[in-house]
Amino acid sequence: MSKLALVTGATSGIGRSYAERLAADGHDLVLVGRRADRLEWFAAAHREVRVRTVVADLSTAEGIDSVARICATEPLTTLVNNAGVAHYMPLADLPAERATELVNVKVLAPTLLTRAVVAAMRERGGGSIVNVAGMIAFSGPAPHAQLPRRAVYGGSLAYLLTFSQTLSAELAGTGVRVQVVCPGVVATEFHERQGLDLSQVPRMTPDDVVTASLRGLELGETVCAPGVEDTALLDAVFAADLAAFGAQSTELATRYRAG
Repeated sequence: MSKLALVTGATSGIGRSYAERLAADGHDLVLVGRRADRLEWFAAAHREVRVRTVVADLSTAEGIDSVARICATEPLTTLVNNAGVAHYMPLADLPAERATELVNVKVLAPTLLTRAVVAAMRERGGGSIVNVAGMIAFSGPAPHAQLPRRAVYGGSLAYLLTFSQTLSAELAGTGVRVQVVCPGVVATEFHERQGLDLSQVPRMTPDDVVTASLRGLELGETVCAPGVEDTALLDAVFAADLAAFGAQSTELATRYRAG
């Protein structure tokens, strides 16, 4: 059976590593990015598989629609929603156009591309959907001094986490696998675009992130955290989430009643 993967944000970093690995595994590729020169370079360097390049900006409705049409019409066996933008700043400082760009790229685009591909995958009885988020998805409870404030960025990654977990449950028994990948700090161009110099900070390689993701799919992991050794920590987080969800009542909690 032929294998066809679509990877967004494929021109550098984690996306390019996915493309390299999937090509080595015999996947034909649809690569989406904003830089035509890098896409063309990759296609020229990988004649062993068929590579279709698509220049699209997933921060725009037009870009999302053009890629969603491909997802809906091509027999994709793998979709990797990897595209990202580096807008790290408190909400009050985040320009409206950057907030829109971030939500479009990390929330709207993965949602609509997944929606476009999921029905056909379900009908074929198989496929993989991978959403690239990050460990910042778990950072909401962090106090002010612990992390730079980035409410929209953190919120978008938390969306991908819950979206992937819920979708995985929806698709149980269909043969379609859903995974969200949550790396920590990775050695890519991402932070450079933000003007951050992390050259002295220990960082994981994009190749290691992809190794974890593909092995995690084999292991049946919905949440892949490449740098977390003790998976019991993740289990505890999710167990606590479900405990809180299950503890809800129609009665007003005592702490909110007048004394």
